[in-house]
Amino acid sequence: MNDRTCIVTRQTREADALLRFVAGPDGSVVPDIRRKLPGRGCWVTADRAHVDKAAGKNLFARALKTGVTVPSDLGQMVDGLLASAALGVMGLARKAGAVALGAAKVDGAVRTGNAAALLHAVEASEDGVRKLAQARHATKTAGGPDIPAFRLFSEAEMGLALGATNVIHAALLASETGKAALRRVAALDRYRAGFDTRMAAGAQEPEETTPTKDME
Repeated sequence: MNDRTCIVTRQTREADALLRFVAGPDGSVVPDIRRKLPGRGCWVTADRAHVDKAAGKNLFARALKTGVTVPSDLGQMVDGLLASAALGVMGLARKAGAVALGAAKVDGAVRTGNAAALLHAVEASEDGVRKLAQARHATKTAGGPDIPAFRLFSEAEMGLALGATNVIHAALLASETGKAALRRVAALDRYRAGFDTRMAAGAQEPEETTPTKDME
């Protein structure tokens, strides 16, 4: 997909760094998380601050070239959709055998370099997170991958998505399905933080390019 321009910043980004919005049949602004809804679309940098600013300044009407109603909870609506998408793909990864559960199995996946990412429940103890952070550091120091870690979901949310109980730590394995889940998880992380706040260092924002069209 071609680069698009954020209606807030007027900066061009890769499509994956933006969120698409369209006008719904009832004239309300609708998030198009999967970028498949028909009709004219406009784009906003994929974080909560920019979505809230676009809504607050009513930039959608001008970009979509029609009178639209902006839901008062648009920012939270997008968060819910991104979270649901991430949890759904995590469930598919689990069914495909691309998820390791439990501190011991997660630690093993990290130290062998088989983990694409770590997931910690928000209830995870700092000691448990620290021990796995040490494993990630050891793997990177030994020449292995720099494995990101995320703390986005509750124990209940992770357990429901992964079909297990007492899910405190999990690893997305470095398979095609695991990496697909990682992309969804990273998108939610960026949206909530306004930038990539992975526990792993070294994440960088995409470079800006020459502005182009911001709508379809």
